[in-house]
Amino acid sequence: MDKRQQTLLWISWAIVSPIILYMTYQLWPPDLSEKSIQDLGLFLLLMCAVALMPIVVNGTPVFFVEGVSLAVFLYFGLFAEMILVQLSMIVLMIKLRIGWKDLYRYPVNFLMFMIISLVSGAVYELLGGGHGAQNLSFLFIAQIIIYILVSLFVNQIILNNIVWRYIYKRKSPLFSKDLLWEAFAASIVSPFGLILYVLYGQMGNMALFYVGLPTVLTSIMLNHYYAAKHINVYLQKASEVGYQLTEKLKVDDVLDVFLEKTAAMIQVDYAYIVDVVDDASLKIIRKMENGKPQESPEQTVPITEGISGYVFARKKTFLFHKRTQWQHLSKYIPPAAQSMMAFPIFRHQKVVGVVLLASNKRRKFENHQLMIVNLLIAHLAVAIENARYHEETVKQSIRCSLTGLYNFRFMEEELEREFQRIKEGSLSRLSLILLDLDHFKRINDTYGHQSGNEVLIELARRLEKFVGNKGVTARYGGEEFVILLPEIDRNAALALAEGLRNEIAGKPFLVEQDLEGKSRQQLFITASLGIAEAPYDAEDPLSLVRHADRAMYTGAKQAGRNRVAGYTK
Repeated sequence: MDKRQQTLLWISWAIVSPIILYMTYQLWPPDLSEKSIQDLGLFLLLMCAVALMPIVVNGTPVFFVEGVSLAVFLYFGLFAEMILVQLSMIVLMIKLRIGWKDLYRYPVNFLMFMIISLVSGAVYELLGGGHGAQNLSFLFIAQIIIYILVSLFVNQIILNNIVWRYIYKRKSPLFSKDLLWEAFAASIVSPFGLILYVLYGQMGNMALFYVGLPTVLTSIMLNHYYAAKHINVYLQKASEVGYQLTEKLKVDDVLDVFLEKTAAMIQVDYAYIVDVVDDASLKIIRKMENGKPQESPEQTVPITEGISGYVFARKKTFLFHKRTQWQHLSKYIPPAAQSMMAFPIFRHQKVVGVVLLASNKRRKFENHQLMIVNLLIAHLAVAIENARYHEETVKQSIRCSLTGLYNFRFMEEELEREFQRIKEGSLSRLSLILLDLDHFKRINDTYGHQSGNEVLIELARRLEKFVGNKGVTARYGGEEFVILLPEIDRNAALALAEGLRNEIAGKPFLVEQDLEGKSRQQLFITASLGIAEAPYDAEDPLSLVRHADRAMYTGAKQAGRNRVAGYTK
């Protein structure tokens, strides 16, 4: 809600409220003695005590003070009930910790409850309902029931058609679980109010003790019940998120799921996962602001800076209710953030990361949310460990341990997948380059196998850089390498291979001559390359490799080496 709308709300409340109060006083003037005013003060204290223990359902406080206000209405009239409800509303709003940005909720609730009181009270008066000490006749009970039902109905209409839709921009059905809950609450609280009314008529203000104490205790019990139920919902969600984390086999997927699900569950405005780099610096690896993932910054910051450094140094969880508590640590955190939860991520008794969750609202987070997120972070640490183990296992099975390129096994599987795509029609052509270093055995014999390995490692680095995302590069075996090029035709593959040949032959390789000492030496090396294209040159993976191999040996090696040749039938 923008400032203009908030201003209009306050102006509306300032104009409408006095009019309603004046009209109520004139239409149904209260008959109050000095003792009655003193007793109303005691009723107000009871209402405030009950207001301090509201139950919040889906963001809506269930106002159990209605039981006491019912007794006030029946005995002292509508005007007295309206005044006491408005005053107790102030206590309730303070209890709910309404911040400066949400101050507009004061006039919203003041007006809403004033209108509810006015409409339900007017209906009661039109039905001929009386005040003061009354006999509990069938007619009187019926009038009270109608008063309660009208109050519930008007409350639901105002909430759904005005408050939710136009102020909070949320849609809610007229008949929902919230209405059933409020009806259930009214069925419990209203008898207390009726008993309080009857006993007050017979015993005076002592009735406030006999009925008020059970009312307060009931409110406490229901408040604890709902809080426990709320925590159970959190625990169930945390369990579901834990299962989702353990299902992910990639670290990136684990981090994405954790941040998305945790931010949604706790309803935060900002969420960050910070990685500890070599115990010397911090780097944000996941970032979410205002519910949307953001690009993580590349730069790192010193390990001692900001709230992440604070958490790393102290190795404990922190909960801050307002910005002034962590202002000195606010570097890199948006200025609108107020509440903050900060958690260390442990692995083997060591802090390896930090999770930060922040909200624009003060006192947004509670201790049970801290517990839930700590539980999720325990799941996160285990899931990351499992994902890293899986990634390492997969890497070892499909990667060459020396060069880091894909190995022969992976290339065979990739060829099968690409040929399947050709059969399905999703891939029109597939070119393959087979590369073999010329006279590589001579390098091993002259400079040693370690120098030969250095050449292979450097060659792999050059191949990856040159090919980029055009294709897949693999070590086929020994000094042979394979490059798979989807959707690249024969001519383009020949041009790419020629570029590779020049890249290899034109730049020397640095090696240590370990057979004769530790001196560094430049070697100029050449390679022979053969090309074949599917489906024109081959109809299956094995034939494609064989034809590229044949092109390399007959068209390049036998022609003098350091050449590129395409397969010819």
